[in-house]
Amino acid sequence: MNTTRPRPSTPLGENQRYAGHGECWVRLRVNYQVSLLMPIEGRVSIVVTAYNSRVTVLGTLNALCKLPGAWPILVIDNGSTDGTAAAIAERFPSVMLIRARRNLGGAARNIAAAYVHTPYIAFCDADTRWEPGALERAASILDAMPEIAVLSACVRIGAARQLSPACGRMAKSSLPRGNLPGPRLLDFSASACIVRTRAFLDAGGFWPPFFTGGEEALLSLDIAGQGMHVVYMEDVICQRLPRAVQDSRPRKRWRIRNEIWLAWMRRPVGPAWRCTCARLEQARVSGMFWRVLVDAAAGLPKALRQRRVISPAIEHMRASIDERPGVSPGAFAPAVRPWQNGDQG
Repeated sequence: MNTTRPRPSTPLGENQRYAGHGECWVRLRVNYQVSLLMPIEGRVSIVVTAYNSRVTVLGTLNALCKLPGAWPILVIDNGSTDGTAAAIAERFPSVMLIRARRNLGGAARNIAAAYVHTPYIAFCDADTRWEPGALERAASILDAMPEIAVLSACVRIGAARQLSPACGRMAKSSLPRGNLPGPRLLDFSASACIVRTRAFLDAGGFWPPFFTGGEEALLSLDIAGQGMHVVYMEDVICQRLPRAVQDSRPRKRWRIRNEIWLAWMRRPVGPAWRCTCARLEQARVSGMFWRVLVDAAAGLPKALRQRRVISPAIEHMRASIDERPGVSPGAFAPAVRPWQNGDQG
């Protein structure tokens, strides 16, 4: 099913909003009522992002369809050219398939979120699969704690179930935890998380110009600005297939650029300037100084138009993360995105 459509020309009602990017728009209602009498499967939708990953995503969908319960599943195909969308439509007719005309990076999730009718969304990628019991556990936490907007899952890699290094860093978060059920974060992994649909939409989803690399950090700051929290949960588990080593230079360049943009979008002038200098030095050491400088400067006017400085309390938390050696705003993200590298066969 191809859900691509032109942007509606009629005005929105007060309980509706546009979601999407560029070629794909949809109207949706955002009045989500959580009833504890609602079946658990009626409270969480699974959204899978895929790009040129025909073999992998078919295996993932097969695993997700075998989960206990009848969870709604949506797939956003990110402009694949290897027949991914056609294979999904043929093999899994019950899965809602949304086709983007081109690769939108992380912002493709915004489009899928526009089609969700459940209070919560479980985001995963073509190579990540929710374990039995994970979604039930996540829904029960979100039901009980409305101040939580995002649960970042524990990712186990391969048959050996090795803990993702990113999750190890999340578990050691030094941010004040309060009465939260897990470590508090100002970042998360978009490829393995459960979000509160209303909070995700109210915060604007993932900013499209980022494409990939650090988009979670901006959303986390905006969620914190709404008075809500991002939490790591070690007992909400997602399995990830082992990933082949790929050239990460383009993604590293995007991440450095995006961290500069993020600094000027949300942080006070002093910290933003220090972050810019540090990231440009990182680019120089990595042999990509001029490319990063040009890219960052070209997009800076657009970033500055989105500037809303975070509160002193949130800046204090963000600064405490900066002081930790080796930790950057994107430190919790996986090394390779599925919309950058497809199946090799």
